[in-house]
Amino acid sequence: MKYALIGIRVLLTAAFASAGIAKLMGVEMMVQTFDAVGVGQWFRYVTGILELGSAIVLWIPGLQAWAAGLLACTMVGAIIAHFTVLAAQGPGAAIPAMVLLVLALVTLYANRGQLALAKAS
Repeated sequence: MKYALIGIRVLLTAAFASAGIAKLMGVEMMVQTFDAVGVGQWFRYVTGILELGSAIVLWIPGLQAWAAGLLACTMVGAIIAHFTVLAAQGPGAAIPAMVLLVLALVTLYANRGQLALAKAS
């Protein structure tokens, strides 16, 4: 189980680090997506920082649950965006976000003890 969880963290890190960097670098697809969402490009930068930062924090002992929780929240937002303002892309466009949400939730659950420790402090 330990190695499976490490594998999941590797996948999450690769996915979110690359997505975060793409957002921060202004990759055209990301710019167009955030234009379609209509919140503004500032939100692309915030999302990119959250994704890249959380991908890094996934590897800091004691903070994995917090990073996974933040990534899960980010994916809930992405899924909502896909089913509402980005619905023209089709329902299948939300599948990668759903998979990443599940992986983030597995990581969160596996490290849930970190949240209890923070609450006890």
